[in-house]
Amino acid sequence: MRVFVLIFNAGTDNEGIHTIRIGDRNKILMFESEDDALRFALMLEAQDFPTPTVEAIDAEEIKEFCQAAGYDWEIVAQNGDLVIPPELNVEQTDWQPQSQDSEFDNQKSQPQREFSDSELESMRRRLEGLL
Repeated sequence: MRVFVLIFNAGTDNEGIHTIRIGDRNKILMFESEDDALRFALMLEAQDFPTPTVEAIDAEEIKEFCQAAGYDWEIVAQNGDLVIPPELNVEQTDWQPQSQDSEFDNQKSQPQREFSDSELESMRRRLEGLL
């Protein structure tokens, strides 16, 4: 059975799945309806939470993931009761929100090389020859 889950930073190394914390346990919501998942994602966004991506995944794959990670899961039935996100969110997530400028930030943080290693070595030898 195909279900819909909420993924943060989809397709990146910093990907995370939305869970709800109940006590000391995490629970993944598996929506039968894409519309219900989108509605839930919009409610999260309205709470100033990073915008998740709704992705279709096989329910068995999510259940296996939950068992491996020690998470619970709940299937949210189509045309069922409206599911509303908790009013309080956890302070620290297992993933970090990705800024839209992250690609630009990565480029800024890595110095741009003007010369290749061989050119630098050649210059170093010429400068040493001047001494």
